[in-house]
Amino acid sequence: MPMPRMPASPAARSAWCGLGALALVAAGVTASAQGDLPTVLQRISDRVERYYGRAQSIVCLERVMVQPMRHDMTPDGFAKVLEFELRIDWDAMAENERPLEARVLRELRKVNGRVPRPDYEPGCLDPKSGSLEPLAFLLPHNRGDYTFAWNGVGRLKDRRTMMVDYRARTAGTVEGKWKGDCVSIDAPGRTKGRIWIDETTHDVLRLDESLTSQFEYRVPREHWGVAGPQIWVIERADSSIRYRPVEFTDPAETVLLPESIDVVTVFRGAQSYRISQTFSGYKRFMTGGRIVK
Repeated sequence: MPMPRMPASPAARSAWCGLGALALVAAGVTASAQGDLPTVLQRISDRVERYYGRAQSIVCLERVMVQPMRHDMTPDGFAKVLEFELRIDWDAMAENERPLEARVLRELRKVNGRVPRPDYEPGCLDPKSGSLEPLAFLLPHNRGDYTFAWNGVGRLKDRRTMMVDYRARTAGTVEGKWKGDCVSIDAPGRTKGRIWIDETTHDVLRLDESLTSQFEYRVPREHWGVAGPQIWVIERADSSIRYRPVEFTDPAETVLLPESIDVVTVFRGAQSYRISQTFSGYKRFMTGGRIVK
């Protein structure tokens, strides 16, 4: 996520501002024993893949609030509110027979409650169309970049859950890509998180992620500005994605879909921010062009 004169969210994958895709709620296999974690991970992957295979038929309204924050986490000025129509684009295999990543496609509808002008220029923190879908790291071709470990069983609302922790396997080089006053920071391998999985269906119910430790980004000389900092310290980058069942009719179907995403990123030497996303108004496109709410 790019931002003005400061780094964007440093997650290893662009996963924090997108539609989190989940599998259909259906009868599943009872949770496997703790010693069978590879089987559980494969079942989770199967559920994500099944969703991706039909996600193109579901669209929703995404409401995004971008709030600049002071270092003490109090608001710094007014928030910016954006509304998008959103869906997922995915194909099981690219033309070269390699797996194709799922992407989040957005079409801007409103900015601060108004239809955007034709010449509207997206801000550095506006979520971008084409960003990677959050759960793609659970697919087989991506899981090798992470280690997974059991964290026990619990309950989330009215569901029994399994909890699995994950951590990036290898840290890479911190790099920044600048476009004008906006910069996007790539800091691969510096994230860890926890997944809450439905014990029966193997659907993901919640996904939390944070940094393994704070890190520095050295600002290139040409972007120092007047008395600007030469080093930014990314102290915190937390995200939480939650899901809820959405019911469709004609034909009847219940699908687990994103309810909200919350992201908090704290910098030393640059502007901190909070991004809150909510998802509503889900619609399903059926054959013949019908839309089913």
